[in-house]
Amino acid sequence: MPLEPKTLGTALAETLPLHSALCRREAASFQRAIQSGDDVVVACTQEKRLFGELAGQTPEATSPIRFVNIRETGGWSRDAKSAMPKIAALLAAASLPDPDPVATVSYASQGRLLIIGALDAAEKAAVLVADTLDVTIFSQGPGELGGAQERRWPVAAGRIDSLAGWLGAFKLNWTRDNGIDLDLCTRCNACVAACPEQAIGLDYQIDNARCTSHRDCERACTVAGAINFGRAPEQLDGAFDLVLDLGATPVIDWHAPPQGYFHLPGGMAHAEGLQTLLRLREMVGEFEKPKFFDYKQKLCAHSRNEVVGCNACIEVCSAHAVSSDKERQRIVVNPNLCVGCGACTTVCPTGALGYTYPRAPDQGLKLRTLLSTYAGVGGRDAALLLHSQEAGQALVEQLGRQAQLGKAQGVPGNVIPVGLFHAASTGIDLWLSAVAFGASQVVVLSTGDEAPQYVAALKEQMEIAQTLLLGLGYTGTHFKLIEADSVATLDSALAALRGTRQQVPAKAARYAVGAEKRSTLELALDHLVDESPTLNTPAAERVAIPLPQGSPFGAIAVDKDKCTLCLACVSACPASALQDNQNAPQLRFVEKNCVQCGLCETTCPENAISLVPRLLVSPERKQPVVLNEAKPWSCIRCSKPFGTQKAIEAMLGKLAGHAMFQGEALERLKMCSDCRVIDLYSAQNEMKITQL
Repeated sequence: MPLEPKTLGTALAETLPLHSALCRREAASFQRAIQSGDDVVVACTQEKRLFGELAGQTPEATSPIRFVNIRETGGWSRDAKSAMPKIAALLAAASLPDPDPVATVSYASQGRLLIIGALDAAEKAAVLVADTLDVTIFSQGPGELGGAQERRWPVAAGRIDSLAGWLGAFKLNWTRDNGIDLDLCTRCNACVAACPEQAIGLDYQIDNARCTSHRDCERACTVAGAINFGRAPEQLDGAFDLVLDLGATPVIDWHAPPQGYFHLPGGMAHAEGLQTLLRLREMVGEFEKPKFFDYKQKLCAHSRNEVVGCNACIEVCSAHAVSSDKERQRIVVNPNLCVGCGACTTVCPTGALGYTYPRAPDQGLKLRTLLSTYAGVGGRDAALLLHSQEAGQALVEQLGRQAQLGKAQGVPGNVIPVGLFHAASTGIDLWLSAVAFGASQVVVLSTGDEAPQYVAALKEQMEIAQTLLLGLGYTGTHFKLIEADSVATLDSALAALRGTRQQVPAKAARYAVGAEKRSTLELALDHLVDESPTLNTPAAERVAIPLPQGSPFGAIAVDKDKCTLCLACVSACPASALQDNQNAPQLRFVEKNCVQCGLCETTCPENAISLVPRLLVSPERKQPVVLNEAKPWSCIRCSKPFGTQKAIEAMLGKLAGHAMFQGEALERLKMCSDCRVIDLYSAQNEMKITQL
């Protein structure tokens, strides 16, 4: 693998001696480095374990150690000779300080395992884990062999009503509706032998479709008393820490099932059968995982006054971790069910949901460091390849190996792989920032493990971002989703990037990505507008760029003939995009604040509002503009203005035929609140409530 120590050292502002066998005969150099107390970056992930062992055996080794892969991602490629800018960028990013630790979510498992499935398969699995786990079986038929003669574990059967929960907190609800009580059954087989229809199998349950009610089995079971055809169905429940589902159809059929739930159709014959059982054996004790999200209710556009607006996070979550609590005007995220995909934060228009693993400022610093270092060494047309740290990283590394063997082209020299916890965890705030920082393309790798709604959400967000850039005059395809589940597919897709050319800002941005999504978007937009190749010409016009539906930017259109200026939309707006005027009957709008949640459209009683997704490229976008205004109605008694003429006239028209609003009662509706009370108490020809 060709390396240029001087080029890399200049980019990193330090001296880099070249080692060819640091993990073998030159290990002493590594040991001296980690005794210095300075941060040490090891550009090899293959021997990560060995370096860790060396560090443990080295006295006075106090240096923090980080690892980065520059071989499969850069050196093992057809473009290896031109990969120095990329390698310098990867080393620079690896030298950044670790992100701040995040909050954690705890699980506690006592090892209570529920196995659901055919009795023979369930008992086979139970044999392999029963020395470690406390097994209970929920029988779903005898299978091919039926249950063993010896009953070694508690067995339940019936109809599963629900199964919910997570590791350490599963709850099963079922209905016991069979004539045979498995708690009383001794597996003496007398009922099996006595049944003339062979309606009882070796799961010791009655097949009601075959049974003709001879009751021979009931008479054969008089000693144990396990069979009673007159027994009423009974609702039962049980608590478990782990669930192994061997059924052909999963009880929990989510794309991302809860922690502690495993589905193995076919039992031990499944390809992952042994691996799953080994994992189950280890899942006893206390466990932690990162809390992947932050939620700020004040920014949430989900609900106002029990009216639902934005529902994007609930619809995209494949783990069923996000639910609606519209009574409290919020969404609720269950941290125990959250699997850290980050798709909810990607589609959130306001930033109410923020990803924390890592947080946006840390991720933004990494992207800016990668791109600035790459450009500083002379790199051109940088493309970021965002991939997951599991399947995506494995595929990239396989591609590098195939390139080294001459069977693939490898990762192109201008493509910089960036590992993410999940491919769906970044959105347009970071993507647009990457372009502002100098990236010509942002490519997201999907390996087929992602939920279908995640892939759809990424495509929708990319369409919005791409439409925006094209509207600003940046030609080319800046955002691309690569769907690849094989090395050959990934290799050809990355090779195709070489033939594309994108227009990017002439000057790279230097701003820091913030914790607030909308603030980061505004910084990115300001830079992209300022550097726009079309808007900065003398003849350029400040225009509104139409955007696809679902865009987090836009305006609203108000039908002035329908609008009565009731201002219900103002109270419903979660982003202060809609505002009133305390000095005049006006509906004002600040387009910069609008997140296109639709709450105003849904709330409007006159159906006078519609959404207009767009980006207005003019100073007016950040200033209040009047969408509608009306003449105020003056009180017919004191002439004080209140309400609007149109609203009062509409109310009078609707109530004129009502029995309670006739004569003077209708006239009072034309008065302000103070005069209405005075007139009511001063009227001489009306019955007072005090006289009743």
